[in-house]
Amino acid sequence: AGFVIDGNRIMTNAHVVSNSRYLTVERDGDPNKYPAKVQFVANDCDLALITVPAPDFFKNMIPLKFGGIPALESTVSAYGYPIGGERMSVTTGIVSRIDFQLYTHSSIDQHLAIQISAQINPGNSGGPVMQDGKVVGVAFQGYSGEIAQGVAYMIPTPVINRLLKDISDGHYDKYPDLNPAQRKFLGLNDDDRGVLVSTVVTAGPSADILRPGDVLLAIDGHPIASDSNVELEGERAEFQEVVERKFRGDSVKFDIWRDKKPMTVTIRLYTPWPYLILGHSYDVHPRYVLYGGLLFQPLNLDLLESYRPTDLRLRHFFEYFVQDQIYLRHPDVIVLTNILPDPINTYLTAYRGGIVDEVNGKKIHTLDELASAFAETPEHFVIRLIGDGPPLVLDRNKVEAARERIKTRYNVLKEQNLEEQSISKTPQQVSKI
Repeated sequence: AGFVIDGNRIMTNAHVVSNSRYLTVERDGDPNKYPAKVQFVANDCDLALITVPAPDFFKNMIPLKFGGIPALESTVSAYGYPIGGERMSVTTGIVSRIDFQLYTHSSIDQHLAIQISAQINPGNSGGPVMQDGKVVGVAFQGYSGEIAQGVAYMIPTPVINRLLKDISDGHYDKYPDLNPAQRKFLGLNDDDRGVLVSTVVTAGPSADILRPGDVLLAIDGHPIASDSNVELEGERAEFQEVVERKFRGDSVKFDIWRDKKPMTVTIRLYTPWPYLILGHSYDVHPRYVLYGGLLFQPLNLDLLESYRPTDLRLRHFFEYFVQDQIYLRHPDVIVLTNILPDPINTYLTAYRGGIVDEVNGKKIHTLDELASAFAETPEHFVIRLIGDGPPLVLDRNKVEAARERIKTRYNVLKEQNLEEQSISKTPQQVSKI
């Protein structure tokens, strides 16, 4: 589902249009399908904006206006097309909780979300949740009956308004992420204020500014309670909500307690790249190197979910990539994910799922380094994987002789893609308004 907002734009969920190739939309009560174009996709907050080139599509449509955060126990109505259907469905429920929640579309981003008791099912996604004639949220996720019943979530207007402000310059800059550490609650001076910093991730924006043992007392002038909450607009929210409302390149000021003395520090916000492997990627071609029918790819969540490897070492590298700062040694954890069968590699099946350590004695840290190693001209390539097993050996002359054969047999257009490349938006899915 989706709904019209000002500027002849349609708002919906990112998971409705992500990875689309061809997209059409329908007006309620109109059987025609109109080709549409995606303007912006914000996968980190599961929102998207699309538009329709047909001049008559928006004729006589009144764009919906946005309201504020609805009060707890107040009534809201969700609109959409659950489980398909040709007629719009309206379900009513109450606001049950206002809290930070994991946004399952990306699997790593947490933002403000509002729990409602209105039934949300596939087909409701992207539809408006209304109160007093205004949009107070966008339906986006819920629990199945096996886990819970009557538990659904909507994206509230602070997240929506932040997106609209972000794209006002024609570009989406995504969310910055402070991530100072695993936080422990601490009361300070018996006033129930302060959060202890237990770890500072070196890849994050707080590196070299915050230290383990610092106590965060306030953020941009908002006192931080020992449960990590601050008061914003009369409501209690986790202090990350202050960061949520900022943009990449903005700064945030912390009042902290360090070495028994108060001080103030300022942190400039950006998105720390090591966290990106922990979430899904959308609308980009994956990075890879194919050599001798061996497919090498950098480890990320999409790879794990696609290949479902059983190697515990691979799972360890993924789970502890940030926590143990594995990214310092392996900016890319390069995995032999697949083998395109050919006489030159049929004996190498046992190596599948292994992590590349070195090629011909040279340590490999990135996919670019692996591609450069294969561009050299030794007699053999000796590829050692992490672990105690024997190395994988390729005869370079045999590989070169087999390259065109493998490309033809498996319809391979490119043997490597070293940078994530955006997939051009020629839309694909059908969505109703």
